[in-house]
Amino acid sequence: MARLTSIGIKNLKEPGRYSDGEGLILKYAGKGKGSWIVRVQANGKRRDIGLGSLADLALTDAREAARALRKEVKAGVDVLAEREKAAMTIPTFSDAAKRVHEEHKAAWKNGKHQAQWINTLETYAFPALGEKLVSEIEGPAIRDVLSPIWLTKPETAKRVRQRIGSVLDWACAKGFRETEAPMRSVIRGLPRQPKKKGHFAAMPYPELPAFIAWLRERQSIGRLALEFLILNASRSGEVRGAHWAEIDMEKKLWTIPAGRMKAGTEHVVPLSKAALEVLKRAFIFRSPLSNLVFPGQNPQRLLSDMTLLKILRDKGEVYTVHGFRSSFRDWVAERTNYPGEVAEAALAHTIANKVEAAYRRTNYLDKRTPLMADWSKFLIGKK
Repeated sequence: MARLTSIGIKNLKEPGRYSDGEGLILKYAGKGKGSWIVRVQANGKRRDIGLGSLADLALTDAREAARALRKEVKAGVDVLAEREKAAMTIPTFSDAAKRVHEEHKAAWKNGKHQAQWINTLETYAFPALGEKLVSEIEGPAIRDVLSPIWLTKPETAKRVRQRIGSVLDWACAKGFRETEAPMRSVIRGLPRQPKKKGHFAAMPYPELPAFIAWLRERQSIGRLALEFLILNASRSGEVRGAHWAEIDMEKKLWTIPAGRMKAGTEHVVPLSKAALEVLKRAFIFRSPLSNLVFPGQNPQRLLSDMTLLKILRDKGEVYTVHGFRSSFRDWVAERTNYPGEVAEAALAHTIANKVEAAYRRTNYLDKRTPLMADWSKFLIGKK
């Protein structure tokens, strides 16, 4: 029997059980979803033992896990009994929220934000969800929490929604729930909030490290483009229209020609280590038919702006893609000592004062380089 291949798995259409040999089996559910099991003989009995989902384990990883498990069984280890001992009790929402808060608060240097994060949940979410197991919380229960404040306290409601989502996504990652937070359906069940005039809805910068971590859970050209946009505080069109010819990996610079800039002036972006890593990941999507860094489904066409916005909406976020530039500006002002003009140069903003613009002869590249490195360290959490 032929063994499975990564391409073969990607092209599977029909649900069923597909054997890879040596007891490794893929239980394919369709639409890219499935789970790995390994069949072993222990104490004269045949047993099927789960290894994990297709989303979490690539073929090579599943083979390695199966090999390690067979080795344990051969050594006389009762794998299922050991798993049961190690199994953790499913936590309540309040317990899970406190654990998420404890795990993440070190990344929130702003003490006020540390306290606000858990306080908003204690005030608005715990009364209804606190004693529920995280595995039992579905969209209607979340909607009932948000509905009373959705229109009267819209900003608070958004934060509560985002934090509930963070707790449930954490629970999913830990194996306490089968799915991530159902925020998309929750939003659909709530009335449209009145729009603010004159400003793009921006994600509060303390929430960005968790959002970047969520983006990295899966890899797609859209997610890579959005991460690159955030890391460089760029405009959507600048990123979606980026060409490989504009990138100098050795000098760690991205030179955007004047014709693609809003102000009509060439803009040089210093690329942080994290931004360079995104480009390396994006390179695998490169098409011989196009020089675009982040091509659309048709390689010769730009990635749609709606693709980036849809990623936010799929996460249940109400913020805008352009708003990430405001998040960056707020972070510079509140968490760093970099001069405002350096931040403005990073954002490629034009100088309103014509006299000042005439005398300014620098693009602050030397100062923007450490600024963008510090920004990426804040986002990724690396020292």
